[in-house]
Amino acid sequence: MFDSLSDKLDPVFKKLKGHGTLNEKNIEEGLKEVRMALLEADVNFRVTKTVVADIRKRALGREVMSSLTPGQQVIKIVNEEFTRMMGSDHEGLNLSGKPPVPVMLVGLQGSGKTTTAGKLGRLLAGEGKKPFLVPVDVYRPAAIDQLKKLGRQLDLPFFDATPDMDPVEICRSARKEAAEKGYDTLLIDTAGRLHLNEELMEELEGIKSGITPAEILLVADAMTGQDAVNMASEFDRRLDISGVVLTKMDGDARGGAALSIKAVTGKPLKYIGVGEKAGAIEPFYPDRMASRILGMGDTLSFIEKAQEAVDHKEAEQLEKKLKKNEFTLEDFRDQMRSVRKMGSIKDLMGMLPGVNKKQLKGLNVDDKELVKIEAIVNSMTPYERRKHEVIKAGRKRRIAKGSGTTVQDVNKLLKSYTQTMKMVKKFNKGGMKSLQNMLPF
Repeated sequence: MFDSLSDKLDPVFKKLKGHGTLNEKNIEEGLKEVRMALLEADVNFRVTKTVVADIRKRALGREVMSSLTPGQQVIKIVNEEFTRMMGSDHEGLNLSGKPPVPVMLVGLQGSGKTTTAGKLGRLLAGEGKKPFLVPVDVYRPAAIDQLKKLGRQLDLPFFDATPDMDPVEICRSARKEAAEKGYDTLLIDTAGRLHLNEELMEELEGIKSGITPAEILLVADAMTGQDAVNMASEFDRRLDISGVVLTKMDGDARGGAALSIKAVTGKPLKYIGVGEKAGAIEPFYPDRMASRILGMGDTLSFIEKAQEAVDHKEAEQLEKKLKKNEFTLEDFRDQMRSVRKMGSIKDLMGMLPGVNKKQLKGLNVDDKELVKIEAIVNSMTPYERRKHEVIKAGRKRRIAKGSGTTVQDVNKLLKSYTQTMKMVKKFNKGGMKSLQNMLPF
């Protein structure tokens, strides 16, 4: 996401940083390119006009002109203005009130409401909440069954609605059942239409007045660009939405909707869908997203993903093993599993500051390689995992056959493992000085 915008902004800022001092002409040339980049990224033209004017006002002021590093100062200003344009701070769900607290998901058909209900349920369950899925789309064939299936897959409870029930009655009955069973959050998957119409809005208004939800989240497809922003304005006019969830952000290289929604509607973008997997939903942080757009990375999100994937007791045990040079192939495999939990390697690398986006574009990181590594290690005997040096030609052939891989794959894994061990030994022997010599910068 935002790849095309980042690619266009990168040379602009390199040029600005290349000037020892900046004058009005340099800044105006840079801002002209920033404006074009935002418009090409499908950012609302009024939003673009406002944000460029705000950047210009600050960039031509004393904080830049009297700075020792004016180019860096302009980038700092752009970062702050982009953050402000997207809403400044992350706004989470408001789940205060007497449980079970109702959260309505609204939007057009095909925007991803049902999948988002499951993803949000999983996310909330991970935060200690007890969500209850409520399917009220009684019109679309198999919509109710889809949410029930998701509930079973994600081990989330759901209300057993049927297509002949009234949507408002479903919500009331679900709230009663949730209260009896101790669930604290209702995630209500409402019906959609192929386009906005009066019938849909009246039904949603009926549900809203019937259950008084704490949150009304519009689920919109990021791929539709400014259409998503226009739709958000219309839903907000009729329902007074509390926030937006943009789905399919991983497929939207421009990102205009994400950049425009808060500025146009005044309502925050709360979550973004970044893939099809159950865990592929992220809270939206304007400051972190601005940093990613400007090539500064998103270290905080990277750390959070790592914390979710890593068991702290296992990490402590691993640290002791590394210090004693007892890091086995079994430990190597377990680390690969942790990396897989964090998501796509390419996406993770994109979160790190200083990683060249152009290099990432040409980089084909096949996440299936991690699956292959796990299969190879699983095909070894416990003795072989502890004593890798005993794995000679015959054993390699057996391991390759058992894991459905080749002897070359086995050799590649063993080479990676031995190189890792050499680095660990070097670090243990030389301490920080040795570590600094190993770093590529």
